[in-house]
Amino acid sequence: MLRRRIFKSQAGNFPLPIFFPDATRGYIKAVDIKDLENTKTIGILVNTYHLYKDLGISVVKKFNGIRNFMGWNGAVISDSGGFQVMTLAKRGSKKGKIDDSGVTFKSLGDKKVMLTPEDSIRFQLDLKTDLLVVLDDFTPPNADYEEAKESVRRTVLWAKRSKEEFLRICKERKINEDQKPYLIGVVQGGDYLDLRKECTRDLVEIGFDGLGYGGWPITTEGIFNYEVAEIIADYSPSEYLLYGLGIGKPDEIVKCNKIGFQIFDCVLPTRDARHKRLYVYDADSVNKIDLNANKFYSYYVPDKERYLKDKSPVSKACDCLLCKNYSRGYLAHLFRSKETSALRLSTIHNLRFYSLLMEKIRHSYKNN
Repeated sequence: MLRRRIFKSQAGNFPLPIFFPDATRGYIKAVDIKDLENTKTIGILVNTYHLYKDLGISVVKKFNGIRNFMGWNGAVISDSGGFQVMTLAKRGSKKGKIDDSGVTFKSLGDKKVMLTPEDSIRFQLDLKTDLLVVLDDFTPPNADYEEAKESVRRTVLWAKRSKEEFLRICKERKINEDQKPYLIGVVQGGDYLDLRKECTRDLVEIGFDGLGYGGWPITTEGIFNYEVAEIIADYSPSEYLLYGLGIGKPDEIVKCNKIGFQIFDCVLPTRDARHKRLYVYDADSVNKIDLNANKFYSYYVPDKERYLKDKSPVSKACDCLLCKNYSRGYLAHLFRSKETSALRLSTIHNLRFYSLLMEKIRHSYKNN
């Protein structure tokens, strides 16, 4: 099934697929915007929940959107805060509660704040992102059938309200069709395939620009649930964008893309970089990267003593600032010395690994 190949953005139109590293609070730790641009990263994701409670509407409006606030010229997408529904209200936490109205949580200074589906949409439109995700009721891992069914019911209810609020605000602000950001519904239902199918169909009936793989994608056996991805793809119209929310392992991205998913976001590349885990293609050059190989990448832990005398780059199949200018030995020295530049260089490297991954997938389209 042929799906969209272009992502429209206020910053221009970009080829799909795209990986959006998580700039949760409007920044990516250890790097600045110029670093980000130099990794050839096309777009970033910002977190509605954190910006809503910690930054606030007045700041966002003052700068006329998050892009201007950050000084970022690429694409920007925003999530809904749905994951925080699960972490705050569904793990026995006293920090939040959930009902059909929305989710109530405690903000800075222990102040209670309520986030409704309408609030989420309104704030995301104020952020002026290129893609909005409706607020959903995250199906917890290990949920029984009735719990999963309830999360689907509430997810569809919130999706309807979100769509109505989206259309209302677009009409009020005179945002025409060409200027409208993408609006994405989220499929819940856990590992219950009939519920995933039901949720997909109900969301398609409401009408969105695409659907996201919501909930926890890993089964209780610790295996990625590709069956759910296939159901979402099979029951979505061909013109829909498919978004792998939080899906970020390179091999999972490649497999999900073959199923039909084109948008991905995750904290993995940046978080792993700060925790001494670098991604390295198992190839001698960029041109020889083979995404069809059973194992096309590996992990590299840079601070081992044995690397101190290693003159080679972290990766021969990378053209990032780190790999073109510094040795494994020097990076090991930076980490062992607790020098902050080690975090910057490692983050730059992992971000370039992911932008290369997207480039290679897009290039494979041209050869098919």
